[in-house]
Amino acid sequence: MELQLSTPALLFSAITLLMLAFTNRFLAIASLIRGLHKKFKESPDEEKLVVEQLHNLRRRLSLIKNMQLFGIFSFLLCVTCMFLLFQGYTIAANWVFVGSMGSLLIALALSLIEIQISTKALNLELSDMEDVFAKRSSTLDTFFRKENKKE
Repeated sequence: MELQLSTPALLFSAITLLMLAFTNRFLAIASLIRGLHKKFKESPDEEKLVVEQLHNLRRRLSLIKNMQLFGIFSFLLCVTCMFLLFQGYTIAANWVFVGSMGSLLIALALSLIEIQISTKALNLELSDMEDVFAKRSSTLDTFFRKENKKE
């Protein structure tokens, strides 16, 4: 199969949408950090929970930075591939395209890891409310209580 100019051009929209999603995650994390900073300044007594959250947020920030880095690298390789195809260097363009796809794959894998960490962070927040939830009863408890999920 021969690589055509339109093939790497198709990645442009996908990479752009991923970069937008990565940027939105970054902005959400920045907002969370600012909120935690304000919360810590108001009541430094809740240090343990804030420290755990900050550790989690630092790791997520690092992952998002690397996601963006690999996304940008994928985009640059995609543009380079198109240039090489335009110049007639098909073999080099094929290898550059493989590199672009590999970089995109790494960005997506990092995104998956960041989502897992984000889920753990949300579970940390939910753990504060589990005592209140355990004392309440509702018709939905049959579906959502941990004891019933162990089946």
